[in-house]
Amino acid sequence: MSTESPQTPASSPASSPRLPPRWFIRTAWVVHRAIYNVSRGRMGLRPPSAKVWGMMRLHTVGRRSGEPRQAIVAYIEDGPNLVTMAMNGWGDPPPAWWLNLKAHPEASVDLPEGHRRVRAREAEGSERARLWNVYRTLEGGDDLDAHAARRSRETPIVVLEPAGGTR
Repeated sequence: MSTESPQTPASSPASSPRLPPRWFIRTAWVVHRAIYNVSRGRMGLRPPSAKVWGMMRLHTVGRRSGEPRQAIVAYIEDGPNLVTMAMNGWGDPPPAWWLNLKAHPEASVDLPEGHRRVRAREAEGSERARLWNVYRTLEGGDDLDAHAARRSRETPIVVLEPAGGTR
């Protein structure tokens, strides 16, 4: 099996695993944020394990508004770095948080163990291939390539490097 992620859409819709309808995915995001907010951060985040990605709250600055924005995203750890995929629920357009990070790479994250300042960059080349393969080993990773093939563009792998300091 190739170490690169797919670059072209799947040959037929039947070859792709099923995804829930878009309304369901968006509702799940709203409910997840509500659980986090109602519990004042006690619920909704989790550290990654050997087979399951973690959940973190990402704080960005809106690329057009300049206003603070938050999103809860999946992540894995790669040494001191946090790594996520800019996939927008496998929808074709890039997620707003990724567009915000491209405009303003300085950000911060809430993790189960605390707050951290980070600087975002896109993984490329062999680093991207290596991190994509790590995601393949996680729960649900056997469908990763088929889900990615639904998109018209490559799914960015986002590396959040420590930027120093905590809040």
